[in-house]
Amino acid sequence: YELLQSALRQEGLPHTLDRSAEPRTGCGPLDMTVCILGSPTSFLPVLLEGGTRCPGAMVLCLSPAWASRVPSETSPGAWSLLLSRGVSFEAGGHSTLETFVPPRRANYVTGTFTAGSPEGGWVGELARDLDCPTGGSVPLARRLEDPLVTRWVLAARAGLPVPPTLAFVLGPGGNLPADPVAPGVRVVRLEDPQGQESLVQEEVGAFLGGTAMEPYSQVVVRPAGWRWRGTGARSTHGKEEGVAVAQAVGARLCGLREEESVLLEALMPTARLPVPPPRKAPALGCPPPWDGREGPPPVPAVACGVGRAEAPVRHGAALPQGLDSSLQQWGVVAPGQRQALATRLRGAAEAAMAALLAAEAELSPQQRGGARARTDLLGVDFLLACVDDALELVALSTNSQRCLETCLLAEAMGRAVGEPPGDLPRLLAEALLHRAQCHLVEGKDILLIGAGGVSKSFVWEAARDYGLRIHLVESDPEHFAAGLVQTFLPYDSREHRRDEEHAERVTELVRARGLRPHACLSYWDDCVVLAALVCQRLGLRGSPPAAIRRCRRGRPPPAAFALPCRRLQSHGDVERAAGAVPFPAVAKLEFGAGGVGVRLVESAGQCHAHAARLWRDLRDDADHPGIGLGWGNAMLLMEYVPGTEHDVDLVVFEGRLLGAWVSDNGPTRLPAFLETAACLPSCLPADRQAQLVRAALQCCLACGLRDGVFNVELKLGPGGPRLLEINPRMGGFYLRDWIREVYGPDLLLAAVLVALGLPPVLPARPAPRAQLAGVMCLGSEEGAALGGGGGLAALRELQSR
Repeated sequence: YELLQSALRQEGLPHTLDRSAEPRTGCGPLDMTVCILGSPTSFLPVLLEGGTRCPGAMVLCLSPAWASRVPSETSPGAWSLLLSRGVSFEAGGHSTLETFVPPRRANYVTGTFTAGSPEGGWVGELARDLDCPTGGSVPLARRLEDPLVTRWVLAARAGLPVPPTLAFVLGPGGNLPADPVAPGVRVVRLEDPQGQESLVQEEVGAFLGGTAMEPYSQVVVRPAGWRWRGTGARSTHGKEEGVAVAQAVGARLCGLREEESVLLEALMPTARLPVPPPRKAPALGCPPPWDGREGPPPVPAVACGVGRAEAPVRHGAALPQGLDSSLQQWGVVAPGQRQALATRLRGAAEAAMAALLAAEAELSPQQRGGARARTDLLGVDFLLACVDDALELVALSTNSQRCLETCLLAEAMGRAVGEPPGDLPRLLAEALLHRAQCHLVEGKDILLIGAGGVSKSFVWEAARDYGLRIHLVESDPEHFAAGLVQTFLPYDSREHRRDEEHAERVTELVRARGLRPHACLSYWDDCVVLAALVCQRLGLRGSPPAAIRRCRRGRPPPAAFALPCRRLQSHGDVERAAGAVPFPAVAKLEFGAGGVGVRLVESAGQCHAHAARLWRDLRDDADHPGIGLGWGNAMLLMEYVPGTEHDVDLVVFEGRLLGAWVSDNGPTRLPAFLETAACLPSCLPADRQAQLVRAALQCCLACGLRDGVFNVELKLGPGGPRLLEINPRMGGFYLRDWIREVYGPDLLLAAVLVALGLPPVLPARPAPRAQLAGVMCLGSEEGAALGGGGGLAALRELQSR
């Protein structure tokens, strides 16, 4: 506790307010708790950032007396972690020591699992076999801190260069495969270190005289295993000193425990660059930790250390510095060369993390320290070395917290000289809060109205991944999703002009089955009004039915961004509308979906002809299911405006914008406005994207949409944004997958969280990690090229261009 106060003082923040004498009550099952166990020093910037993003959600547990373990109610054999006391963090760097009555349940747990730390014992015991996501464990930390295990993974599974290594392992080496084969790594197992002198001499001689050691003149002998982390126990020898090297290995073997090892490895030479500073070793890159759940793990920062050439570079041996300045210091003057090295480092770090996490996923729950335990904080050390007269990034080792501490120190040093705050604390806080929110939705009962078509198939897979219990109300009793949900409730609601009656029937059906859903929502256009009415009757969170109806009619209330629009139910309406809406104009179905029936009309005559065809061919839902004909086939005539077309997908909670993503649509094919292409991220300048986001939000609020995930289609012309339509549900077609791929957040999860009454934790400063573009292919035009079994080959050929 005193260490925390000292750290807060150094940051210029107020001391912790002690309110432990006034127990805090009212923490419920939907309250989010990210629990950090152990020392505050490593995690303080993350705690402060998390307190800003989600005030009160980050809780620091400094003593084993502050927490208890009780058998899990949801996972047999697991335990729930309950906090009776903790330090919670709020916006502005404020912290409070609180007592929780009843005890507060943790939704995510991590802490100082590092071997040798004073807290390691009780932290590891409290975090063992929990029923919530756990970011690390003592067994996983020990695995990461064992250089032989991680070096084998990095070489064998990530394909990364590692120092040539000969390892003598005492015992079976449970963290290694039976026959560990990896480039540059040889493992020799010993049952007993006594009486092995001849074997050791033989293996050492073969290693020193082998081809892998030809470029190197020195070797290092050191013990390896989590117990030896940070001890500095090592000796350096010339390659020609074979007898001394064998003796050093034998001496180290005598002090080992089972599962530990002795490593004999090449001392990698300093990178020979144009103007190398004398007697220094090259930079040590520390890619910071990351939660790898959503896509490839990015590397938002790299900290470097510089040391003497005759000794290995170690954490804490020198103050960290930036990669770019380190390379300039080493004589890499050309910006392109420095960028290329930074790109190589990023790729190597991502390959290392992917291999380590994949190897970890193969472990049993007991080996991981619990079924929900996994490594979320991971760092990899690289050495910039010279191999075969070329610069090479050599993977040295991994760790669970040292890179975190080094990178956070580098960011703190930068702030002292006026550098802007780094992204690392924010990214880590967002990752931990995201995992806690994923746990909060596990097991929740979701009433879903309308299954939709094949385009919504991802819903069922996502529901399984998030642990949602879906109770589906669907008009088609033979729908393929019937076998993919917890409860299937067939009910014909296609006549949407009777949605009030349908809502009563659905409510009765739900209650008759004894269901008590936590949330109700719909991803299908036809069913959004019915879902809002059911929410209203069940007392669940949702947008007002009147607001949803307003959007479905395609006629939002007059606003600065709305276009002149008239409703058409007869040819007389066409004549009257022609006097109010200038031509060319857009004629479309009032409750339409999927672009069916939309057409550019140049005159009243064309509008009459188009209306006659629609009213003849599209009378009810049976004529074209899923495009809103259950509400009738009335039409709208609205002004046509030139400009580029864009989608804005919004997450809104209690009227506050939490996230927005702008995508571009290619020019539509007239007169039917068929889509041709799409692009994400938008190619627009930031100020024009900001216009679209602000216009989309104001249009939603004007309609009464204050909670939910919405898709807004706009045009951007010389006069600014103009509203085309508001879809009061998650964006369809490719948008959910694209936004998840490019930015990370999942709109489906966000919609569930809002429906549960929880504000989703979304990236505060989203940075795209890819650029996606798609071209729409029409079967009538491209079918010959893509059909007949040659479609995949044709697409691959296009991709290769």
